[in-house]
Amino acid sequence: MLLQADKSLGQNFLTDGNILDKIARSVRAKKGDTAIEIGPGQGALTRKMLEKGVNIIAVEYDERFIPLLNDLNNQGYEGKIEVHHADVLKTDLTKLIDKKVPLIGNLPYNIGTEIIFGSIRNPESFSQMLFLLQKEVVERITATVDDRHWGRLGLMCQQYADTAYLFDVPPTAFIPAPKVMSSIVELNLLEKPRFDIEHKKLERVIKTAFVKRRKMLRASLKGTLNQDQIQTAGVEPTERPENLTLSDFVNLAKQL
Repeated sequence: MLLQADKSLGQNFLTDGNILDKIARSVRAKKGDTAIEIGPGQGALTRKMLEKGVNIIAVEYDERFIPLLNDLNNQGYEGKIEVHHADVLKTDLTKLIDKKVPLIGNLPYNIGTEIIFGSIRNPESFSQMLFLLQKEVVERITATVDDRHWGRLGLMCQQYADTAYLFDVPPTAFIPAPKVMSSIVELNLLEKPRFDIEHKKLERVIKTAFVKRRKMLRASLKGTLNQDQIQTAGVEPTERPENLTLSDFVNLAKQL
C-alpha cells in the first residue's frame, strides 16, 4: 500500500509499470553495476533496477521509507541495496562511490535544478544522469539558442554535458497525479567542460544576463561588463541574452 505523499516534499509516486520499465532500460548500467538513486520513496524504480541486476545506493530524505527500502535486503536482494537516510542537498554523493556510476531519480520539482547544478560538474563520479522532472524543466535543460526555453539551465548543462529529451510521462502515471506533464531527461557528462573558462565567471555572466533576458546586453550586464568589453568579446551590446550561444557567453566571461 502506498504511503500518503508529502506535499511539502514535492512527492508524486510513479506507479506505472510500463514507464518504470522504460526508465530502467534507459539507465546505462548492466548486471553487477551500481547506480545512485535519489529519492527512491517506496522503491518502485529501485525494484526495477534490482531486477535488472543493478546494485542501488539509495538516498532518501523521508524517514517513513527507510524501513521499506532496507527490507528489500530481505526480499531476494540481500547486499544489493545500500540505504542512506539523508538530505541529498546536504550530501556529497561523490563520497558514496569509488567509481563512475549513473545518477538517477524521480526528482522533486522544487529542488530538481539545484540537484542538477550540484552534480553536473562531477564527470569523474557520474557517467550518466537520468532524471524524471517537470516537462518545462526538461525543455529548459535541452533547449538550444533561439528556443523560448533557452536560458541559464540549458547553457550550464551544455557546458558540462550532452543532453537528451527522452520521453514524456503523463500525470496519470503518478499517485497523486501532478497538475503538469513530466519528462525523462538524460545528461551524459563530458570528461571536461565544453569550453575552457572559469566556472564562477561563466555562471556570473549568464545569471546576470538572464535576470533581464528581454533587455539588451548593455542594460542586462550593466555593472558587470561595459559596452567596450561586450564588443571585445565579439558580441553586440544591443543583442539580447536569449539570442546568444554558449560560446558567446564564454567570450563575455573572459572579459571579467
